Amino acid sequence: MEQSEVVKRVIGILTEAGEMRRLLEEDPDRDDPSTDSTVVTALLNETMPRIAIPEGATIEDVVVLVGREVGGAVEQLVGAFTLAFAMLAQVHDSGQTDVSSADVLQDLALRAEQFGAEGPGDPGEPEV
Repeated sequence: MEQSEVVKRVIGILTEAGEMRRLLEEDPDRDDPSTDSTVVTALLNETMPRIAIPEGATIEDVVVLVGREVGGAVEQLVGAFTLAFAMLAQVHDSGQTDVSSADVLQDLALRAEQFGAEGPGDPGEPEV
């Protein structure tokens, strides 16, 4: 999965989490909507590679194989969440009260294509 798609999916997860928070603030007695983790599970299933373990592989062989195969996918996910956090924190720390977290995430989603397959670099200033 290209990094731009991972970034968009992470934005979707964060946006959904914000909506869940808003719903719980409106009605604290409602059932916890966060019990449905299908979005996160789907992202993990799509980003994690399928690994074929050779017959007779030792535990050490499996550790090396899994580390090599899964490392890139974990790096993509961590990079996408880190980028979103950094942009949200940047706006928060600047004291901009006229910009919501949803605005920052929407701006990031619009700019996600520029990240391509290589991963996010310097996101620059949010354009919200």
